[in-house]
Amino acid sequence: MKKMMWGVLFHLGRNFSGDNPFFTQMDFDESMWREATERIKAGGINTLILDLSEGVKYPSHPELAIKGSWSPNKLKGELDRVRQMGIEVIPKLNFSTCHDTWLGEYSRMVSTKEYYRACSEIISDVFAIFGKPRLFHLGYDEETIDQQRNYRHACARQGELWWHDLLFFVKEIERRSARAWIWSDYFWDHEDEFLKRMPRSVLQSNWYYGRRWEGEPPERPYEAKRLAAFEKLDKAGFYQMPTGTNWVPPYFPKGANNDANFSNLVKYCRKHISPKRLKGFINASWSSILNESRRKRVFDAIDQVAAEIKSWEATS
Repeated sequence: MKKMMWGVLFHLGRNFSGDNPFFTQMDFDESMWREATERIKAGGINTLILDLSEGVKYPSHPELAIKGSWSPNKLKGELDRVRQMGIEVIPKLNFSTCHDTWLGEYSRMVSTKEYYRACSEIISDVFAIFGKPRLFHLGYDEETIDQQRNYRHACARQGELWWHDLLFFVKEIERRSARAWIWSDYFWDHEDEFLKRMPRSVLQSNWYYGRRWEGEPPERPYEAKRLAAFEKLDKAGFYQMPTGTNWVPPYFPKGANNDANFSNLVKYCRKHISPKRLKGFINASWSSILNESRRKRVFDAIDQVAAEIKSWEATS
């Protein structure tokens, strides 16, 4: 039986939304981080995707660090501790122009020689710190002007430039003998070109955060194509890590929760994705490792994955 990847997404840095680096010093609860990783281990979860952003002092670009950013040695030490628990840690840097505030001045140099050089150097730093990870998550989601309509500086690559830059990043990962990984939402509105041009080597994470599933009318019209993307990507030969959440979308009724999303996602994808191309699942709480106010959502996301692991193993 193949080993499924059961994962959660954590954020070390937090400057991944908006066009102004809001956070100028680290706000990361290390005691909560240690407790969360212990909970991951206890739940049998084997994968942790760690979004680094400005949370690391990159040797090639220390100017991107903020007060309290982790040194490479500190991160290496934490990677060793977590790996000794049997947990694989996957590095993530989001190079979408919607989520690249952490890149500082380079977020306003997109697609220039300076940009490519800096991004390549930062990727090299991460590989050196992680010691040849087999996967590298590039983000690459929500790069549209609409998503940035409230930004002071909006930037969205389109057409050939979007593809050129994506393939630049994929090459940067693959030439270091790892596999590139992205969020799949570009597929939703560019299905034909995606199927034609996206390398099948790139691991896909389509995400669906809704409450309506097969046979139910979607709460928003666009949700239908998001849900259908899982099966379409599978038929096109892509390997997938479907992603759910316990975050509550803003269109949900006041007071509603989204605690059933991850469980329903697993059931749906188990039915609609070929076992040989289904690599595993991610539960993204979209909540930082901060303090008691964020604790419940982070820990609930972990517990939801742990519950699905038990259910999966009981029926496999």
